[in-house]
Amino acid sequence: MRYEVCAGSADAVRAAVAAGADRIELCASLAVGGVTPAPATITAAVAAAGPLPVHVLIRPRPGDFAYSKPELATMLSSIAAARRAGAAGLVIGALTPDRQVDVPVCQILVAAARPASVTFHRAFDETADPRAAYIQVLALGVDRLLTSGGADTALAGADLIADLVRQSAGQLTVLAGGGVTAANAAQIVARTGVTELHFSARPRPGDPPHLTTRIAAIIRAASTAAG
Repeated sequence: MRYEVCAGSADAVRAAVAAGADRIELCASLAVGGVTPAPATITAAVAAAGPLPVHVLIRPRPGDFAYSKPELATMLSSIAAARRAGAAGLVIGALTPDRQVDVPVCQILVAAARPASVTFHRAFDETADPRAAYIQVLALGVDRLLTSGGADTALAGADLIADLVRQSAGQLTVLAGGGVTAANAAQIVARTGVTELHFSARPRPGDPPHLTTRIAAIIRAASTAAG
C-alpha cells in the first residue's frame, strides 16, 4: 500500500511525513475542493517533504472543470511554475460542458507536465459516464486516476472503484480517495483492492487533535486490511 496525503501547507506536509505518508498532493483552499497553490507554497512544501514526492494540483478556480482558453493558459503557466519549484508530479483534469473528458485540453496538460508523474483528479467523478470516461483517461497515458467511484465518498463508490482496479490491470494506478477515515479505510481497501489511498485527514468529531496522529491512524487501519 502507498498513501497520498492531501496537504495545504508546509506544516501539514511535515505532519504527513512524520506519520508515514508516501506522497503529498499539494493544494490550496481545501475547503472548496482545492486549487493550485502559490509557487512559494510549493517550494516550501518540497523542502518540507524531503525525499517524498510532491504532486501539485493544477486547478485555476473552484467550480466546474470546463475551462476557457485563458484558463488553459493559466494552467499551463502553473504547470511550468510547479515544475520549476520542484514538483515531482502534476494533478490535472478537464471536462467538457456536457461532462465528458475534455480530451484535447487534457492532452495539452499531460504533454506540458511530462516527464513528471501525472494524476487525473476527481473531475472523473463528475463525468456523465464514468466507464466511458475511464477509457478516455487511460488513453491519455496518465500514471494514476484519483476517484471516489463517482460517489460522494470512496466507500460509497467502492463497487465502481473495484471494477476500475480490475479493468486497469496495471495500465494505470487507481487511487481511491474521498471521505477516507481511520474508521473506513480498512473497508475501502478490502472492498476495492486498491494499492494506493488518498486522504486529507481533516478533523472529524472524535478524531485525535494532532494531524500526524490522525494520518497515522488511517495508515495503520488501511495497512491492516492490506495484510
